[in-house]
Amino acid sequence: MATKYSIPRGTYDILPDISYRRIYVEQMFYKIAATFNFKQIVTPIFERSDVFERSVGDTSDIVQKEMYRFTDKKGRKFALRPEGTASVVRSYVENNLGMAGGATRLCYSGPMFRYDRPQKGRYRQFYQYGVEYLGSDDPMVDAEIIALGHRYLTALGLKNFKLEINSIGSANCAKDYDAALVDYFTPHLDAMCRDCRQRIDKNPKRLLDCKVASCKAIAKDAPNMLEYLDDDCKTHFTAVQRYLAQMGIPFSVNPTIVRGLDYYNKTAFEFIDTNLGAQNTLIGGGRYNGLVAQFGGKDVPGIGFAGGFERLMLSMETEGCFFGEEPRPQIYFVALGNAAKVAAAGILYRLRSQGISAEYNVEKTSMKAQMKAADKSGAKGVLILGDDELKDNVVVLKWLETGKQKRIKIDNIAEELHPE
Repeated sequence: MATKYSIPRGTYDILPDISYRRIYVEQMFYKIAATFNFKQIVTPIFERSDVFERSVGDTSDIVQKEMYRFTDKKGRKFALRPEGTASVVRSYVENNLGMAGGATRLCYSGPMFRYDRPQKGRYRQFYQYGVEYLGSDDPMVDAEIIALGHRYLTALGLKNFKLEINSIGSANCAKDYDAALVDYFTPHLDAMCRDCRQRIDKNPKRLLDCKVASCKAIAKDAPNMLEYLDDDCKTHFTAVQRYLAQMGIPFSVNPTIVRGLDYYNKTAFEFIDTNLGAQNTLIGGGRYNGLVAQFGGKDVPGIGFAGGFERLMLSMETEGCFFGEEPRPQIYFVALGNAAKVAAAGILYRLRSQGISAEYNVEKTSMKAQMKAADKSGAKGVLILGDDELKDNVVVLKWLETGKQKRIKIDNIAEELHPE
C-alpha cells in the first residue's frame, strides 16, 4: 500500500483557486512601494544563525524558541529566515548598497519560518512583506514609512484598522527606564510567567509585550516610557506626530508598544485590525538606528516595517475587499476531428505567442462536451474548427455572452479577438 503523505503542521498549500489573490496583494504591495521609490531586494531563505541571534536578541522568543536551526555537513550553523530585516541589513552591508551615500529604500516579500503554535492567521511557514529605509534619522522619514503602510492598506480597500505609535527611546534614556521597570516588576515576579522572569534582567521592556493574561494585567500599570524620554527622543517623536497630522493620517499614542525584537529604538508603530481577535497586528515596525553598525557597517540609521500576507488576506476577506479578477482564458478552442486537433496545436501556439490566453482540452472530443467545458472555463469566446472550416482556412468565432458568431480567416484570429 502506497504511503499517504500530508503537509507539515503549521504550513499550507497555496491552491490555484486562491493563488491569484496572493498575487494581487503582493503586486499591490510592490506597486505602492514603487510610488515611494522603494526597490525590491531578494535575500536567501536561510542565513548563518548568528545573523538573527545577534540582531534580533537572545531574549526574544524568536531566538529562544522559534528559530528553525540546522547544521550543514561542515558543521556550520544556519537558520531558516524568521524575519526579513536582519537579512536585508546583512545584504546592505555586505554589498555596500549605501556606498553612494544618501538613502537606500528596499522592499521585499517571501517566506519566513518560526516554530510557533499554529493558530488562525499564524503559521510556521508564513509569507511576509516589508520595507527598509536606510540612511536617515529624520522624523519625516518615520512618518513616510508609516504613510507607506497606511497607503497600502487603504489601497487594498481595508477600512477597519487603526494606527498606534510610540517612542521606545534610545540607549541614552533606556537605562533609567529599564531600571524603573525592574523596580516595578520585581515584587510581581512570582505571579508572572517563566519567560518574563528570565527577561527581567536582560531586557525588561519585553515584559510589556508578554501575551500571558496575568502578565498583561500586571504590566498595565507599569511605568510609562514616554515619561523617560530624553530631549532628543521627545523632539523626534513630536515631529513624527506633526508630520502624520500634516499627511492626514489618524493615529493614537500607545505607550505599551515596545516591539518584540531587540534592535528597535525611538519610533515604534503598529497597524491594528479592529475586527480580528488577539492576533490582530497587520503591520508592525519601527526605527533601528544601531543595527547596521552591529553588522559591521557604518553607523547608518534605519527604519522599516513588516506584515504577514496571511493575516492581511484574512482581514480583506472579513471586510469583503476586492482581490482582483480570477484568471480566465480569453478563448476556448473547440476542435472537431483529428485534422482539426493537429491544426489547433499550431493556432494555439501562435495565439499564445501574441499574448492571448487560450485553453483546449485534448480529452474532450464531442461538440457538446467541448462547449460545456468552454462555458465552465469562463472564456469570453470560442474558436470552432472542423473539417469544413479547415478546408476553407477559417474558424468560427463565437462570443459566449452574446451568442454572436462569425467565420474569420485563421491568419486574422488575433485581430478579431476582442469582446463585442
